[in-house]
Amino acid sequence: MATVTAPAPRVSLPGVLKHRSVAKLALLALAAAVLVPLANAQWASGSWPAALTVDLTEPLGRASDWIIDNRDSHPLFLYGFGYVSNAVVLCVRAVYLVLLAAGWAGVTVAAALIAWRVAGVRLAAGTAVAFLACGLLGMWIPTMQTLALMVVAVLVSVAVGAVLGLAAGLSDRMDRILRPVLDTMQVLPAFAYLLPVVLIFGIGVPAAVLATVVYAAPPMARLTSLGLRGADKEVLEAVESLGATARQRLLTARIPLARKELLLGLNQTIMMALSMAVIASVIGAGGLGDRVYQALASVDVGAALAAGIPIVLLAVVLDRVTGAAGDGDPGAGTRHGGLSRRAGWAAALAATVVVAVAVRLAGRLDWPDAWTLNIAEPVNRAVDWMTDHLYSGVPVIGGTADWAGHFTTWVLDPLRDGLQGLPWWSVLLIVAALAWVIGTWRTALTAVLAMAAIGVLGVWKPSLDTLSQVLAAVAVTLVLGFATGIAAARSDRFERLLRPVLDVFQTMPQFVYLIPVVALFGVGRAPAVAAAVVYALPAVVRITAQGLRQVDPAALESARSLGASSGQQIRQVQLPLARPALLLALNQGVVLVLAVVIIGGLVGGGALGYDVVFGLAQGDLATGLVAGAAIVCLGLMLDRVTQPTERRTKKGA
Repeated sequence: MATVTAPAPRVSLPGVLKHRSVAKLALLALAAAVLVPLANAQWASGSWPAALTVDLTEPLGRASDWIIDNRDSHPLFLYGFGYVSNAVVLCVRAVYLVLLAAGWAGVTVAAALIAWRVAGVRLAAGTAVAFLACGLLGMWIPTMQTLALMVVAVLVSVAVGAVLGLAAGLSDRMDRILRPVLDTMQVLPAFAYLLPVVLIFGIGVPAAVLATVVYAAPPMARLTSLGLRGADKEVLEAVESLGATARQRLLTARIPLARKELLLGLNQTIMMALSMAVIASVIGAGGLGDRVYQALASVDVGAALAAGIPIVLLAVVLDRVTGAAGDGDPGAGTRHGGLSRRAGWAAALAATVVVAVAVRLAGRLDWPDAWTLNIAEPVNRAVDWMTDHLYSGVPVIGGTADWAGHFTTWVLDPLRDGLQGLPWWSVLLIVAALAWVIGTWRTALTAVLAMAAIGVLGVWKPSLDTLSQVLAAVAVTLVLGFATGIAAARSDRFERLLRPVLDVFQTMPQFVYLIPVVALFGVGRAPAVAAAVVYALPAVVRITAQGLRQVDPAALESARSLGASSGQQIRQVQLPLARPALLLALNQGVVLVLAVVIIGGLVGGGALGYDVVFGLAQGDLATGLVAGAAIVCLGLMLDRVTQPTERRTKKGA
């Protein structure tokens, strides 16, 4: 009788290892088991090994000295950067002189008429009030200085961004080339843009304008490309069937169809340019930002608020006007009292000229000193009262200084000491694990290399100090942001009440957030974290609320039919289905928090932010550039470990 051989048993992985994330972690643990003992034997544990550090102080110092010595004689500067610098100075000065020649009345009327033509009477009145408030606060001249720099920076940013956007929108190859460049530019904190331009152009207006252009151009490029690529295919085919050339199709179809995206790009460019123009006061931009910077340096909250309010007013007005231009077509046809569009603009220009000539003839170009309201003294008195009554010694709850001290002692110090006490290789392993679990091996490699570059630069401990502040601020931001976002998604009334508050918070430049926290908490790391939380919170709330509201209503209805309570619907249906939006909120929260924690170096945040500010203020470009490069690496690492990467194939990573 023939014997039957039983089939060999199949060897399969344990069920837990079939999960992709667990398999990745197991593979990483296996690699660590081999590599960590070797690294520990070669360089020991603890902080980053000195043997793996590259001292860039001497070469950067030599490069800085060479640039300074040859800035007035080398052809590269005389016939290259020199012409660019002179052109920027002339343009900013020309715009500034035009604004001064128009006088306060002419500028106010011109701004109000532009708002009227674009967005209607209500916004025109608000614009006029905003410009008059700048004068009442005694900030007319600094406002005009900031506005002149803004006009030039925005025009150049829009031109550069539009050209790059056209190239990316019309060419797949250029889109692939520009995408990582724009990604990197948008991840970097604003302070990082100041360093290379200072090295080339020195401290002054040209460096401020060009740093602003580099920071503000990417949104215009991205949205231009998006608009061109999203144009209606049927319309393009119809235009092509009529025999239109590629240029005619671009001018008559693609660009008009992308109008909304282009205006949104202009809006975002203006917002980012204003934010950067204020930060650029650190390198000699002047204007309102310089007033805020000088006031913060002397902890003069009243003076800082007097300069900060016009910044906020400018931001809100510019945001509303450009936003209204993108939402509709208010100037079309015969609106605004029956005037055609062209006649309306002509009438607005004529009215501006008449007012400007009238104030010049009357000798009233400058804002009258008698119309100035000094708010610095009462604000400082209020701050003194708060310091006496709220800063410390409040029964039961303690004061704001006590809160800041407890937060520093119980959260920031242990977190910093814990990170700095970890072996350097364990930090790299944690970064690799986080990035690989939510992304691909390329994402993990990029994050690890960025973190390792920080150690190579020799700023391992200051970077971990900055990272501890970012992590603490992100944790607070997510708790408050998710709770507020859930409440806004569940209640239409609460969402309507919250919307104007979020609008104002999102249009305020980063610098301005430091003013109230300095008044409440003094200086130190805790105030820097508080400012970062306030700055990042609106974006987290908006993205969370939007993600929860976009959950499939059928899923919610099914949960209700099964008797799920409101809390169960949130925990078991809405939050899991809104996971992509929540991860995006986490990513944006991390990037925004990092931007302000760095600026917190101005108010005692220390670490990398302080090194950048110190390097710029003292002319120690080696310290500033190394700290700036570390900020770039930290931002890149944080972006990679919080931004999920979609796998294009089933093979994954």
